[in-house]
Amino acid sequence: MRVVQFVIPGAGRRVGFVEDDDVVDVTSSNGSLRSVFDVFEASQVSGISFEKILVDAVTSDSSRLDYAELLAATVDGDSAYLIVPFDHPDKHRLLVSGTGLTHTGSMKSRNQMHSGDETPTEEPATDSAKMFQMGIEGGKPKPGERGVSPEWFYKGNGTIVRGPGEGLEIPAFALDGGEEPELGGCYFIDKSGVPNRVGFALGNEWADHETERINYLYLAPSKLRSCALGPELVTDFTFDELTLECTVVRDGKKIYESGPLYSGEEYMSHTLANCEDHHFKYPLHRLPGDAHIHFFGTSQLSYSTRDWKFKPGDVITISAEGFSAPLSNPVIGGDPVEGRAIRIVKA
Repeated sequence: MRVVQFVIPGAGRRVGFVEDDDVVDVTSSNGSLRSVFDVFEASQVSGISFEKILVDAVTSDSSRLDYAELLAATVDGDSAYLIVPFDHPDKHRLLVSGTGLTHTGSMKSRNQMHSGDETPTEEPATDSAKMFQMGIEGGKPKPGERGVSPEWFYKGNGTIVRGPGEGLEIPAFALDGGEEPELGGCYFIDKSGVPNRVGFALGNEWADHETERINYLYLAPSKLRSCALGPELVTDFTFDELTLECTVVRDGKKIYESGPLYSGEEYMSHTLANCEDHHFKYPLHRLPGDAHIHFFGTSQLSYSTRDWKFKPGDVITISAEGFSAPLSNPVIGGDPVEGRAIRIVKA
């Protein structure tokens, strides 16, 4: 099932799912279901699955909208438009994180970034290469067993998540922007503290690779940027193999085309289960009522091959097999005030 969230100006936010060329407006027939969070809460109370709650809410009177028109609509415009397909009513209870060095290509890109050497050596030359090798050797344990831990990073909370068509900021203090086309896993923690995977969505885990290149210990702050997710949450996606593509358009001309980017367990050094286990093994990641978006890494970045930097007006588009619509976001400039030193006052 492909679940979407959208806003109808004057009527507020809605939740629905894609059926053929239409979006079925579930909220039009059940006003208590206005978000994926509401649907999950209803499934908790009733013991009925997330998908069945959506299907059972549909009646002959349920409204339908043209999906293509929703995709093309301007955010905050006069007509109905899509928003991020997964969120939490309290943005501070949505944790955004990620796992890196999970793909063969990601190790090559990171190793070049940190070593400046395009020729890999027989022995791992950097900590990134060593970390990747650990995954090759122990990232795919037998079911029920715990493998080696992958790299993990904190990205932010729900305030940094952007939906389709929303801008990805380059902060005034940043040295560059950097696309990272990948999948985001979307989870709610149930009332018993058990993580429930709702589905996957296309993601752009936006970062600052120029800052990271200075020193790999800058990876953590380089990740503290906005990110994009959408346009649809696919609840029955099989995380085995998929092919993504990424393009960047500037002034109407394509300046970057990634070619095929292979992802899924078939092309990763860690299993999905191992990545999820190491994220949710921490008790603070299993607080009832919280939500999580976790990115699973990409196989290739434009940073190591391009001679240009991102600038406001660029449009990044990510598409993938199994997802019927691409994720497209413009690059925008950040608040100039963020380029100044922060003044701290006494409480």
